[in-house]
Amino acid sequence: MISREKAPTAQETFMQMAQAAGLRGRLLVTVGILILVRLGIFLPVPGIDRARFAEAISGNNAVFGLLDIFSGRGLSTLGVFALGILPFINASIIIQLLTAAIPSLENLQKNEGEAGRRKISQITRYVTVVWATIQSVAFSAFFLQQFALNPGLVFVAETAIALTAGSMFVMWASELITERGIGNGASLLIFVNIVASLPKALGDTIDLVQVGGREIVGRVIVLILVFLATIVGIVFVQEGIRRIPIISARRQVGRRVLAEQRSYLPLRLNSGGVMPIIFAAAILSLPLLIANFTRNPEIANIVNTYLSPGGSGAWVYALVYLVSIIFFSYFYSSLIVNPVDVAQNLKKMGSSIPGIRPGKATSEYIERVINRLTFLGAIFLGFVAIIPTAVESALGVPTFRGLGATSLLILVGVAIDTAKQVQTYVISQRYEGMVKQ
Repeated sequence: MISREKAPTAQETFMQMAQAAGLRGRLLVTVGILILVRLGIFLPVPGIDRARFAEAISGNNAVFGLLDIFSGRGLSTLGVFALGILPFINASIIIQLLTAAIPSLENLQKNEGEAGRRKISQITRYVTVVWATIQSVAFSAFFLQQFALNPGLVFVAETAIALTAGSMFVMWASELITERGIGNGASLLIFVNIVASLPKALGDTIDLVQVGGREIVGRVIVLILVFLATIVGIVFVQEGIRRIPIISARRQVGRRVLAEQRSYLPLRLNSGGVMPIIFAAAILSLPLLIANFTRNPEIANIVNTYLSPGGSGAWVYALVYLVSIIFFSYFYSSLIVNPVDVAQNLKKMGSSIPGIRPGKATSEYIERVINRLTFLGAIFLGFVAIIPTAVESALGVPTFRGLGATSLLILVGVAIDTAKQVQTYVISQRYEGMVKQ
């Protein structure tokens, strides 16, 4: 007998994954779509001299590193899915910012329920189409045309259509994973793209160790230890919860008087999860794109110096990255938890926080706690994201360039969220089995 209060064990989880048709079907859909998207990255965009393109980007890893990893090496291979999920991420950022500024969008998100969320999702798709078209045309006209076999308007149009269509397919695949698969589709696609980049980074590291000797071996070991400590810190932040005690008032049901019930309100240390990191990385990728599209030496020099993790002014990049993570952490926490709504719901249920008056005082108390938690979580995430990259540059081990703490944060965060999603399905299957019995 399995207690319904107990979290599912690894054995129970794997048994449900193998036996439960619903969970097994979701897993198969997720794996199948991820494989399909990975195959699309290797479908080449026609009409490009790939030898010249590979030579041009070989010394520009600082500029293309993060974008190339997020697209699963789609940019370096110039596949149809070269833009990947990035236009959808950028469109989501735009819509989230507009939601806080435009009352009609805010009303759709907060008061219209599921219908409002569907409308916002539809608007996000339209913005994704526009943004992907802009990126595709700019990428084709200002960068890829110099490597075209037959440059001109026809090449720009064909390439832009191919890249936009590929990005729309990836967006559809991510939504399909979210609806019929397991977890957040966009996060899982980025997760798979980062994992696909690991073999190359490990191979380059092994080659560097063989050439560099004992000194390089020591540096690589130190870097690996820093990465392991980073993973521990990420898990600590992702799982950190502040429990606010709640007391439910006595209630009389017929002749029975129900005693006070004590519970707690869980507030996560990092309520935004991995999304603040993804959004901050996407924002920092825009100057890199602008520098490549304009092909202006002065702009490229500024970006490579101050807005690149490998530049001489990397401290500016680290500062901007930290501020972006803090901003998006606060922004996401405000979207996920509304203190006023929480206080009203507690009042309706006849519950209260010990020592805090119901209503406005409760909402102010919850808001103060959320702000402190968000600040601590954002600062911790920022330092966890910056320190390994700084150590990597100091040790002179460039083989993991682009696969630093940002990628680790995404990998660990998405893995934890996906594991929890699987556990949720296992628990639902457990309850269905109890009902049938």
